[in-house]
Amino acid sequence: MGHRILHSSAALRVSGLTRMTSIDFPGKLAAVVFCQGCPWRCGYCHNPDLLDATAPAAMAWGAVLAFLRQRQGLLDAVVFSGGEPLLQPGLVAALQEVRSLGFATGLHTGGMYPERLSAALPHLDWVGLDIKAPEGDYARITATPGSGAKAWAGLQCLLANGVVFECRTTWHPGLFPFADLLALGRSLQARGVRHWAVQQCRTPDAVPWHWTAEQQAALAQGWHGFTLRNS
Repeated sequence: MGHRILHSSAALRVSGLTRMTSIDFPGKLAAVVFCQGCPWRCGYCHNPDLLDATAPAAMAWGAVLAFLRQRQGLLDAVVFSGGEPLLQPGLVAALQEVRSLGFATGLHTGGMYPERLSAALPHLDWVGLDIKAPEGDYARITATPGSGAKAWAGLQCLLANGVVFECRTTWHPGLFPFADLLALGRSLQARGVRHWAVQQCRTPDAVPWHWTAEQQAALAQGWHGFTLRNS
């Protein structure tokens, strides 16, 4: 009985809910469920209040379901974000419940748990995977040794599964050289990734900068789908 409770959707630790967005699931109106906790400590994290896995949940999963039942026919999808949703033992059960209500399901993840990602993929319609850097630069960004190998293994799970996904890279010149960012994109293309989004990262201690036209053209070259996002 204890094992089933641990892995039920009730175990999902929800830190917040965005009730409608048009930018978190391509082509769909979606709600976003934010999950508490992340094992990495990226310096540019946009949701640092969600990092602590021991923080109390802000709302019950049952309250999220009640909201979603009221939005059937009005929203298209539900995206699980964070934090890191794959940290949550109740994620797969929650995905199943969301699908049973008629919603498409999406996931924002850093890919740090490849086995859990594989278990979730049969219940997902779309994934946004953060590829933060070339593998050798990961530990410096995440403050977590071995994180690069985990993330790139997560990418292999997605490529093998066939689910629609997008790779996203957050970058500013202080993280690693632009030439390495360009090489990262070419490496993703070579592996079979079709959609890449590069997000401009601005931090309080970063020198202000802007993309040049040449940089934008170089990044976009050769992609089936490419997006440049300014934060």
